[in-house]
Amino acid sequence: MRTSFCLTVEVINRDVFQPREPYKSPEDRGAGYPFHRAEQHSTLRPGSTAPESRTARHPSSRRDLAAEFPSEDIFLVTASPVIKAVTNFKQVSKTLEEFDVEEQPSSLLEKRYPNIRVIQSGVKQLKSDEHKIYTEDGKEYIYEKLCLCAGAKPKLIVEGNPYVLGIRDTDSAQAFQKNLAQAERIVVVGNGGIALELVYEIQGCEVIWAIKDKAIGNTFFDAGAAEFLLPKLTAESQENPIECKRTKYTVEGSEEKGRPPGASDKLGSALGPDWHEGLHLKGTKEFSHKVHIEILCEVKKILLQQEFIQLQQTSLTFPKGEKNVEADEVLWPVYVELTNGKIYGCNFIVSATGVVPNVEPFLDGNNFAVGEDGGLKVDKHMHTSLPDVFAAGDICTAAWEPSPVWHQMRLWTQARQMGWYAAKCMAAEALGESIDMDFSFELFAHITKFFNYKVVVLGKYNAQGLGSEHELMLRCTKGHEYIKVVMQNGRMMGAVLIGETDLEETFENLILNQMDLSAYGEDLLNPDIDIEDYFD
Repeated sequence: MRTSFCLTVEVINRDVFQPREPYKSPEDRGAGYPFHRAEQHSTLRPGSTAPESRTARHPSSRRDLAAEFPSEDIFLVTASPVIKAVTNFKQVSKTLEEFDVEEQPSSLLEKRYPNIRVIQSGVKQLKSDEHKIYTEDGKEYIYEKLCLCAGAKPKLIVEGNPYVLGIRDTDSAQAFQKNLAQAERIVVVGNGGIALELVYEIQGCEVIWAIKDKAIGNTFFDAGAAEFLLPKLTAESQENPIECKRTKYTVEGSEEKGRPPGASDKLGSALGPDWHEGLHLKGTKEFSHKVHIEILCEVKKILLQQEFIQLQQTSLTFPKGEKNVEADEVLWPVYVELTNGKIYGCNFIVSATGVVPNVEPFLDGNNFAVGEDGGLKVDKHMHTSLPDVFAAGDICTAAWEPSPVWHQMRLWTQARQMGWYAAKCMAAEALGESIDMDFSFELFAHITKFFNYKVVVLGKYNAQGLGSEHELMLRCTKGHEYIKVVMQNGRMMGAVLIGETDLEETFENLILNQMDLSAYGEDLLNPDIDIEDYFD
């Protein structure tokens, strides 16, 4: 079967097909708004398929992808029976964005756009030299343009162990919730976003949290921010959660009886932001948080109960203080031996040690250029090293020369931006038009929620790649806000904002403008000065 556009995906960005309310620039909003950068490159009108420049606009900029090629077939190949649709997109600032994630039946997309066909099957093989893909249901499809958006899969600490669970899709989230309901103690391994969310949200279950770093949240925070967040973990009861800015969705679908905790035949569609909001994360106990953190360690060995007994090992009880040497008399289904020599028993283990690009179905017989992180290398137009093959999201590695204040992270926000931009690049190439780099790649910007705090990270927020030639400025109000800015040669290069600071847009502009702030010194974070007015 032949098609003009083929996408192998885990998530479909509906906003590629549907216009959105555009972000209004400062001059659109009128006087009194914080300054902005004089942009020489193009920015994007939401919902368009080509960039809108300040001096010229592509003819296709106001038309969606499906309408751009009404006589062409667009195939969406996915192993999942549902699609994750990005909806209610809101451009918070020039680079910060919020959106909802909804599970929808694929028929809704086909009904809305007659030239889109959803093919529910996994991809078995890609023959790029023949412009063909072969699906697991035995069919083949010939494409003119192909975009690979197959995401990433959990980097499990051990494969094939039924007591090791990686949370990556709705099926694994459902398995986690089911097993947690019967658990008294679990071990969480990892220090990224999923681990941070889990240890805070879990109630009624002892949590041993093993991290290889000195402080929690090393992916997003420094030790100071970690110290600011820690009191939330030791609180006796949870606060009412702040209003979720994104749609909560409940894990649904058929259950496979007899399926062990970690089993998964294939990857489903990825979880969205605030994925835990639709789950009941409670164990068998009546207490709220009960978390013990083991720092500077990794998993050395995993022992099943019988192996633990045969080796005559000794495990530890849940620590009650800073030091714990009490032997645990309880027999657990599985045991974790850490590199610091400690052994803990538990009901199961959550492996939250990151993801690896899901490239396996596409590499065989194709000469893709692959990055050091295992992703398919893409240029500034999301084009892989093979003709007519694009890639976007977690599966790809950005191989272009990045902006000084942008870097790639495998996050939902970047996956959405890449998917939208890749669709525009495919359309532009098909029309023989040129296209400029999307403005969203000018500055790294991410907004999320950890420990019931709003969290915004901008630019080189942890001084990534800046070496020793930088300085930090901090402002902290215990239990209220934590603000850190990264300065280099008097210019702001990054920022971490925890709490309701209302500084994200001002700091975004300061980073983009690269204004010399040396003269302002510590007044930049003076709580008695309204910074927005200061730089009006």
